[in-house]
Amino acid sequence: MSTPHVRRPTTQPPLSYLSSAAPWRALLYLLSGAGLGAVTLLVLGVLIGLGLLLSVIGVGVAMLVGSVLFSLPLAEIERRRLRLIEEPGTPAIPSPHVPVEEPGLQSWLTVRLREPSTWREFGYAVLLATLFLLIDLALLMLAVLLAATLVVPPWAAYRSGQPEALILTAIAVPAVPVALYGFGAVAALQARLARLLLHPAAREDEPDRDARVVELTRSRARLADAFETERHRIQRDLHDGAQQRLVALVMTLGLAELELKGTGQQESPQAVRRGAELVSRARGEAKDALTELRDLVHGIYPQVLTDRGLAAAVSEAAVRCPVPVRVELELAERLPRQIEAAAYFVVSEALTNVAKHSGARNAVVRGRRSEAGLEVTVRDDGVGGAALKAGSGLQGLADRAEVVGGRLALSSPPGGPTALTLEVPCPRSA
Repeated sequence: MSTPHVRRPTTQPPLSYLSSAAPWRALLYLLSGAGLGAVTLLVLGVLIGLGLLLSVIGVGVAMLVGSVLFSLPLAEIERRRLRLIEEPGTPAIPSPHVPVEEPGLQSWLTVRLREPSTWREFGYAVLLATLFLLIDLALLMLAVLLAATLVVPPWAAYRSGQPEALILTAIAVPAVPVALYGFGAVAALQARLARLLLHPAAREDEPDRDARVVELTRSRARLADAFETERHRIQRDLHDGAQQRLVALVMTLGLAELELKGTGQQESPQAVRRGAELVSRARGEAKDALTELRDLVHGIYPQVLTDRGLAAAVSEAAVRCPVPVRVELELAERLPRQIEAAAYFVVSEALTNVAKHSGARNAVVRGRRSEAGLEVTVRDDGVGGAALKAGSGLQGLADRAEVVGGRLALSSPPGGPTALTLEVPCPRSA
């Protein structure tokens, strides 16, 4: 991986480099590296040494694990310390660690200790405490020696009246730019190695990208199966629900027609009353069939989502939910159609789960669109215990989110509360 953002003295004209702040920033980088390396050597030495000594009683294992985890905050400091030697405007190195979905220390430790990034950072901590520390100390001793050679001989010559002492200063003056170049080169090399270890390496991006492609393919396959299941459900609902009601409506209207024809031939209050009852029943069946068809169509794609957008559609879904729901959506403009549809169905299904399974008394839907994308959270005060697992409705929502490039995060400890968060990249148009 290349590091074009690091100030390298070999790529700049000598006068331009020496007259800038870059050599002094490189010297500060080496100085801070020596201090941080000494602290790292002390901490790792104590943790690893005691860990090996106490490993027979089990306590040492925790210390050894602690020595590895110590590299996590150290790496975060190092990613910021690189700004000393990088060009202005260079984007900060992002953390390579994946978010931990499940709460709890054990889940966090399991994820972190299985990550290659953690062990790369531990390797960098060892490198910083050994090789880098020795090099930095040697260069700092050279810097102190040069500074002393520039200052002490003139002071001695002034006090003793012997100008011969200035010979050492005359030798040291041309050595200063050479030393500054050397400091810059070593600092650039260390920064390059730091980036290789602390930044997600290019060689790891490819497997990650392949894994994302495989997971996205699987998500699409699961979503296709879900769509096929949904199609059969719609067909069954039409056959068993609205279709049966319409058949009953036709039969009732037929009976009403026969009754009314009979009244035309012979006046009978009973026949008139019977015909009126049949017409009234037919009217009720027509209303029920219309309601079922409206609910069915609304479940496929609500018209309000097309006409008025996500906020209005979510507010309508909240009104239909048996549990009181507060909606706080900050959306100043319409979103792309696919993203609106995905967000709506995630919120709608989440509210359905709240009503059916959570035992919640209240729920809230919060969402906003930032520069990076859309974030919507459905939170309830129910019993918790929900999980994203294969075959569940929540897994289907996660698949729907992945199709539009988003991700679904669930926090639902036993006892609650439950929070389902959808994040979809949706940068604002220029």
